[in-house]
Amino acid sequence: MAFGVKRAEVNKWKQDVKDGKIAFITHYWLDDRFPDSRTVTKAGCNDLEKLQAWGKKYGLKPEWIHQDEEFPHFDLIGKFQKDILKAENQIEQIHRFKL
Repeated sequence: MAFGVKRAEVNKWKQDVKDGKIAFITHYWLDDRFPDSRTVTKAGCNDLEKLQAWGKKYGLKPEWIHQDEEFPHFDLIGKFQKDILKAENQIEQIHRFKL
């Protein structure tokens, strides 16, 4: 379940992904598999080679890409999430979700 983002934010993320940009969106999230995580960041790009190369610099494996037909993305949680958001200067998302 995802919550805490506005429709306009989701639409911008989707458009940026479609435009071949590495795009980030963070939202509140509940998943029984990850009981210690309350947020997830989706780092997406529809150019899979670009997304794989981007992920490689952070130690993310290509097989971790969620192979969504329109919006392929990495799901970032925990330490990966905060470290990558910081490195990508996504400070607003860090503060907004108290990461």
